[in-house]
Amino acid sequence: MEDLLEKPEEIASRLERGEAYVKQNSKLVGGILIAVIVVIAGALYFQIDNQNKNDKAQEEMFQAVYYFEQDSVDYALNGDGSNPGFLKIVDQYGRTDAANLAHFYIGSIYLSQGKFQDAVDHLKKFSSDDYFVQARAFSLLGDAYLELGNTSDAISSYKKAVDHKENKFFAPRYLSKLAVAYEEAGDIENAIKTYTTIEEKYFESYEYTNARKHKARLEGLASK
Repeated sequence: MEDLLEKPEEIASRLERGEAYVKQNSKLVGGILIAVIVVIAGALYFQIDNQNKNDKAQEEMFQAVYYFEQDSVDYALNGDGSNPGFLKIVDQYGRTDAANLAHFYIGSIYLSQGKFQDAVDHLKKFSSDDYFVQARAFSLLGDAYLELGNTSDAISSYKKAVDHKENKFFAPRYLSKLAVAYEEAGDIENAIKTYTTIEEKYFESYEYTNARKHKARLEGLASK
């Protein structure tokens, strides 16, 4: 690089060659520039359009969230005739943050209604940067799988709930569910280990007493 700087004639020569290339391939260079501009413009349009759709979806979903909080789940899902429900939000605004959150609400509702496969289908589509909400979604997914008799996926989901930025308030609850799933799967050893974790790490939790009781019960079964 230093040699090049010391030879201005070499710099001039390279510039001349570059200019000649551009002149000889003007259509190619122009085409590349147009393509780059189109790609950038398309990306910007998609981003702006998606944000506008998300803002509109958030506004339209407000009433559905209110109905959910009031346990009016039919209105929350299907709307009230004037305001859309979560299902319409998902259908109309599929790639927005609002639709993503709607999947969580829909999954929760279907789980409470005993529509476990529908709950799974929607909860699997949800993701969140909020670790409390995401851990909760993993736990609900585990509940749905367990109700379907799918203990393997239930265990996997509960583990995700426990390990997702573990905290002392919710982890004991998720561990209790994990222990139940292990027992349902016939894995008494891991069920005991899970209750032991609650006993040793979360002795101030509400789940502590039940964990000790069920651990003793399982140890009695294991010793027979």
